Amino acid sequence: MLQPGNNLPKTILLLLLAILPFTTHAQQQATPSWARETAEEKAKRMQWWTEARFGMFIHWGLYAVPARHEWVQYYEQIPPEEYKARYFDKFNPDLYNPKEWAAQAKAAGMKYVVLTARHHEGFSLWDTKYSDFKAPNTPAGKDLIKPYLDAFREAGLKVGFYYSLIDWQHPDFTIDGTHALRNSKEARATNSNRDMDTYRQFMKNQLTELLTKYGKIDQLFLDYSYPGPDGKGRKDWDSEGLLKLIRKHQPHIIVNDRMDLNDVDWGWDYRTPEQFMPQEWVKDNGRRVPWETCQTFSGSWGYHRDENTWKSTNQLIAMLIETVSKGGNLLLNVGPTARGNFDARATERLEGIGQWMKYNNRAIYGCTQAPEEFQKPDNCFLTYNPETKRLYVHLLQWPFKTIYLPGYKGKVKYAQFLHDGSEIKYTSRSNASASEHMAITAGENDLIVHLPVEKPQVEIPVIELFLE
Repeated sequence: MLQPGNNLPKTILLLLLAILPFTTHAQQQATPSWARETAEEKAKRMQWWTEARFGMFIHWGLYAVPARHEWVQYYEQIPPEEYKARYFDKFNPDLYNPKEWAAQAKAAGMKYVVLTARHHEGFSLWDTKYSDFKAPNTPAGKDLIKPYLDAFREAGLKVGFYYSLIDWQHPDFTIDGTHALRNSKEARATNSNRDMDTYRQFMKNQLTELLTKYGKIDQLFLDYSYPGPDGKGRKDWDSEGLLKLIRKHQPHIIVNDRMDLNDVDWGWDYRTPEQFMPQEWVKDNGRRVPWETCQTFSGSWGYHRDENTWKSTNQLIAMLIETVSKGGNLLLNVGPTARGNFDARATERLEGIGQWMKYNNRAIYGCTQAPEEFQKPDNCFLTYNPETKRLYVHLLQWPFKTIYLPGYKGKVKYAQFLHDGSEIKYTSRSNASASEHMAITAGENDLIVHLPVEKPQVEIPVIELFLE
């Protein structure tokens, strides 16, 4: 440590004062004027999303008809003409009732929703002027986006779109290693006649429709970049131009990180780990950043009739808790059927999550990772609300009579079960005489929480600690 009176600190200070204005100016120069935003402005723009913690992803498109995964065209290498001929006139969602979707999302405790306006297959759910490969031209016969937005807004949920940067149907999208026709030499040969400039303008036209025809859109999930040989990245999408367009039409929208702009702070709002749980709070260059993990009930995003790897309700609730315990959001996906209803397996799990959230959502909304001074007990997750200064202990495995809170002595003034508001007793005792062979003891600074032998009728019980 440097000592007062040493000339080095003064020298360093003067150097820093000289460099900082230049550095700030350089950073401002590197950030386009339309993208400039202070940390405080960004935090305010994202506040609703950070507090919500739990949203619904909906993958719905033509792939619901084959019902074999949303990448069925890619996996089975089906040419675009054949794919359209086989499924386009079979898409007839006669049971589509977005008010039912919204009611199920709200009952499950979700606060926002993101719907696939267009996935990689290139099928648009709205009445776009720039493609005939759209829902109104199928037996559906109408724009499916507007009723979705109306229903979810009416239910009080924030609304968003997923939009694919990839389009296997568009005649100007060049065939690459992620295309359904990647292994066709004849198809590859057509690349000389394909014009990515035309495709880029097509994307901008469609995004302009989505962002100007339907009112305020809260979130946009663009998917995805794969730069490198036989791939596509920022130059292929004109990612900066796309983002500028998005910010122009919806200045307050929250945008994900899949446009290959991750090396600049202004190119994304949050990170998107997919189908796995990060080990810790997601970081960028060593600093914690907003993040959202997108997860499925099963192994598929689109409706997959024969998928058998469905997560249990307990697993899904634990996933939500763990995500919040690491400072993140959970976007949990439903893949509606070709007739437009939620699969019974999805409905069952949504109801189970909703039953838990009804009594325990206080441990989710507005919560985040616990301060480092609070160590996680065995078989538990911790979430923390910095506004109310309450700590939540989620008991993944029900213990026998006692749970130990290491180092919590003097930090807790009251404890209760969250689901029913009933008091929980706790003590602190570090020693006992040799004859007290039934006395419970713990470390000098630990708390001993006394629990009933029988687990409460809650999927994952939660202890609410009122902190000093």
